[in-house]
Amino acid sequence: MIRHIVFFSAKRGQDVETIRNGLLALAVIPHSSHFEVTVNTKVDPMCDAIDLVVYAEFADQTALAAFKAHPIYDETTRKVRPMRELRFSADVVADQR
Repeated sequence: MIRHIVFFSAKRGQDVETIRNGLLALAVIPHSSHFEVTVNTKVDPMCDAIDLVVYAEFADQTALAAFKAHPIYDETTRKVRPMRELRFSADVVADQR
């Protein structure tokens, strides 16, 4: 299983919910087994630059690639990119113990 984790910050604080709603459009893409977009609680003072976290799970690299190749992914990126400041992404293979 691949865990896809993306961290976003908004250029303007008032855009956080708009970005979140935009990213939620990705949930309709059928290739993930789990998909969520959450607002960072900023409990840890070292993480106050991050506003939103996308967390998704995929069966394998093929499913993740299909997700990123979907037209909704491109459409969402075009809408969200102008409002975001930072974007950090990690794709990790889950430990299957």
